[in-house]
Amino acid sequence: MRLFVLSLLLLTAFVAPSLAAELAPSAPSAPLVIGETFTVQSKVLGETRRINVYRPRPWGLDPKAPLPVIYMPDGGIEEDFLHVAGLVQVLSGNGSIRPFLLVGIENTERRRDMTGPSSDPADRKIAPRIGGSAAYRAFLRDELMPEVRQRYATTDERALIGESLAGLFVVETLLQEPTLFNTYIALDPSLWWNRGQVLADAPKRLAAARQAEPRVFLASSGQPQLAATTLQLSALLQQASPSLLVKYQPMPDETHATIYHPAALQALRTMFPAPAPVAP
Repeated sequence: MRLFVLSLLLLTAFVAPSLAAELAPSAPSAPLVIGETFTVQSKVLGETRRINVYRPRPWGLDPKAPLPVIYMPDGGIEEDFLHVAGLVQVLSGNGSIRPFLLVGIENTERRRDMTGPSSDPADRKIAPRIGGSAAYRAFLRDELMPEVRQRYATTDERALIGESLAGLFVVETLLQEPTLFNTYIALDPSLWWNRGQVLADAPKRLAAARQAEPRVFLASSGQPQLAATTLQLSALLQQASPSLLVKYQPMPDETHATIYHPAALQALRTMFPAPAPVAP
């Protein structure tokens, strides 16, 4: 009996603190904030659009210093904003790239906004509404960009990044309004849209693109059709505009689903390199 009582006392001594710890109230949680978010009431699109913004804070950067801006469709928290913001944070923090403001536009009707008109019946089946790229571009130009300039200290340097249908929108914008951005980054662009009409129209639009002198980064996955059309676009741009910075990065080991992050890493390093240190 004494042995039983002693064992019970020892068990209580060990269990009681653990039980008390389990019953103790947990510390309250708080939101994890990495940037800012706001909405724009768009008259062009007839709807409210949510915008997510990340400003990196590498060591030594004046918090009030104006920064270039990179605009990204597919920029919602549940879309591609977080992983691209992570690249901006890491690469600007370790000195691989110049810091810039990342502005993500959350989607509402992605297939409407990222596509131009199409005469292909198959294209018309992908969404209730398509062909809204011109309106979306007007939203960027006339509503979002002025709002960003009003809210943040920015330079005049602007870039546009997108993948898949958003990559198609990047290429279409490059060819139709090349002065809207200084840098265009298209990753696995869906150049098959409307039976490849954007690519077919490219030669007659290259003169205006050359005059604007933008910088272009293209990347393709191992998907054969996308790789072939992206390579074709790269060749057209390089032949017609030898003075431009046109970088094509094939990534055959990546799929259409995996290309965005590794290709964005290469694009940011290529298009926004940090300035070389000044010799003493």
